[in-house]
Amino acid sequence: MTLDSDRLTETRPGLLSRLVVDFDHAIVTATRRGEQWLASDTHDFADREAFEAIATAWLRIAWDVKHQWTFTWAGRPIIQLPEDLVRVQEVIWHLEPDVILETGVAHGGSLMFYATICKALGHGEVIGVELPRSPELDHRDAIRAHPLSELITLVHGDSIDPQVVDQVHALIGEAESVLLLCDSAHSKEHVLRELEAYHDLVQPGGYAVVQDGFPMRLVAAHHGPRSESDWSWNNPLAAAEAFVFAHPEWRIEPPAPLFDESIGLGEGITHWTGGWLRRG
Repeated sequence: MTLDSDRLTETRPGLLSRLVVDFDHAIVTATRRGEQWLASDTHDFADREAFEAIATAWLRIAWDVKHQWTFTWAGRPIIQLPEDLVRVQEVIWHLEPDVILETGVAHGGSLMFYATICKALGHGEVIGVELPRSPELDHRDAIRAHPLSELITLVHGDSIDPQVVDQVHALIGEAESVLLLCDSAHSKEHVLRELEAYHDLVQPGGYAVVQDGFPMRLVAAHHGPRSESDWSWNNPLAAAEAFVFAHPEWRIEPPAPLFDESIGLGEGITHWTGGWLRRG
């Protein structure tokens, strides 16, 4: 490590500030900064740290160019990273939940994705909860007309409205296993209230997934486009951290890959960093 300051007192990694990729020598130099220090590290392409730095830069640039707004599933837009979809597919295939509950469905592409896996498994159903929207943003008719709609139940309303919470609970049997995915309003308060409202539906060993906290923090740290200054703290990750602090039977634990011949890359390229909550 080469230091640009002798005041390296913080132990956390710091914020990625500058990245230099040298293809001729197959190395990556990442400069990170804290409140009172600046430090640079150089890693070979084959090092995990090099991949993590490149992944962070890629996620920021992907946000700027709206990469995740370029995909559909079964004909419906799905605003997710392919890497996140493949990982959650592994969890669904492994756990075979009875119900996949998603708050925030937008165009319905993710509902179709989960329904496709349920159909392939021959098991499970999908429940989507969506906020009231203006006519041009209301996609309920298109979702209900889709060939996979027989596996999907739509609940219209605010996911933290007590009446909506009761309606969702009434749709799920007491013994049914649930995978919970929170992708509705992304404020800390709203996500925390969603977790409090629905965590009881997840059985031990199951997951609640809090989505999109990492890119919100990343973009806010660099004042990126389509961001708010309070995203550095007012985001789903802050809700996840507060929830597990209040509920010791839950922990932040990303699922281990079912197949992994890498050098050990951790979570890799994902918007859901820190958002996988597992009930013990």
